[in-house]
Amino acid sequence: MSRIFLRAFAFVLLARPALAAKGPFLSLNNTDFVVLLGFIVFIGILVYFKVPNLVLGMLDKRAETIRSELEEARMLREEAQSILASYERKQVNVQAQADAIVLAAREEAQAAAAVAKRDIEASMARRLATAQDQIASAEASAIKEIQQKAIEIAVQAAGDVMTNGMTAQSANKLIDEAIGTIGQKLN
Repeated sequence: MSRIFLRAFAFVLLARPALAAKGPFLSLNNTDFVVLLGFIVFIGILVYFKVPNLVLGMLDKRAETIRSELEEARMLREEAQSILASYERKQVNVQAQADAIVLAAREEAQAAAAVAKRDIEASMARRLATAQDQIASAEASAIKEIQQKAIEIAVQAAGDVMTNGMTAQSANKLIDEAIGTIGQKLN
């Protein structure tokens, strides 16, 4: 506080504007002297009421407030940086998990496609086997039908031979005709 007062007083004395006035300096008629005296009284009143201390106290308080705000801002900045780093780590982890999920989904899709292919091949094999069985059954049925028809024709021919009293030559002729008829019906 006293340093401020001494500096102000030294500044007033060094400026020496009162020396430029005419007449005796230490006179109440000299306005420069009256202004100097008023200024010194004003500075004295300020010092008496400890205004420099109040101003310095307010400046110190303001400086302390600014320091605390800067410290708080620094702490908030550090906290924000740590949160940002945490989110960046989480993003990397989430990206890795997403990549793993996509890879697993691709592998599952490939496995499902392979299973579906095997199922289709098995189904096709079953249908082919069923179709072959149906063809074989139809062939067997056709052969039985032809055999049945041949038996019926032979029985009829034998019955005609017995009823007509045919000769052996006529019977052979009828048998040959029946065999020819069977051959035609088989084709």
